[in-house]
Amino acid sequence: MKKLITLFCLSVLAFACKDVKKEKIDTDVSEEVVVESNEWVSLMDAKHWRGYNMSNLPDNWKIENGIIECFGKAGDSGGDIISMKQYDNFELSLEWKISEGGNSGVFYHAVEDTIYHSPYQTAPEYQILDDVGFPEPIEDWQKTGANYAMHLANDKKKLKPVGEWNSTKIVFDHGKVQHWLNGEKIVEFDKFTEDWNTKRNSGKWNDYPDYGKTNSGYLALQDHGAGVWFRDVKIKEL
Repeated sequence: MKKLITLFCLSVLAFACKDVKKEKIDTDVSEEVVVESNEWVSLMDAKHWRGYNMSNLPDNWKIENGIIECFGKAGDSGGDIISMKQYDNFELSLEWKISEGGNSGVFYHAVEDTIYHSPYQTAPEYQILDDVGFPEPIEDWQKTGANYAMHLANDKKKLKPVGEWNSTKIVFDHGKVQHWLNGEKIVEFDKFTEDWNTKRNSGKWNDYPDYGKTNSGYLALQDHGAGVWFRDVKIKEL
């Protein structure tokens, strides 16, 4: 009788161990899924982009052979493209080059609505410009890498000549923002500060009351009437 009881107890313990093991496996799988969701996602496919206030990609852009190309047909508004997905906290990495005298930009947290004609009315911009060959006088807040009309690039900035590829990284992490250019951090600020509010409520943005109000939205690439090329565009959600 004692042997039977012992065997029964061992059987129960074995089943219990199996259950514990199964729970651990389930937990591990769940953790793997979380990790995967924070991995880099390539945006180098037409399925990731469409025209602002449009359902398809406009003909002033082409995406093929690992390049997102803008032909500069749209002038200074109305030809931008936006991501299919909206993002809040993220790290965006890309490479770009621009035509001589060219102007473009990368936006984030853009709001899409027919009351706006372009992302710049609502979204912060990482400015892209031919700083050297631009045909008109420009301020420092208009130059490459600046948080356009808000924060200037610092003296670590090293812009490559027109026709060469530059690398850019933009980080938005719960209000803390970084702009990188060619491996150097050139802009850093905290959106949730009085300094940001002061800059927001003065100067250019007086005419754009909805600028910078959201902390999530679309990415956007700008057609500002110049040829511009992007490659290796990828994003990681934080």
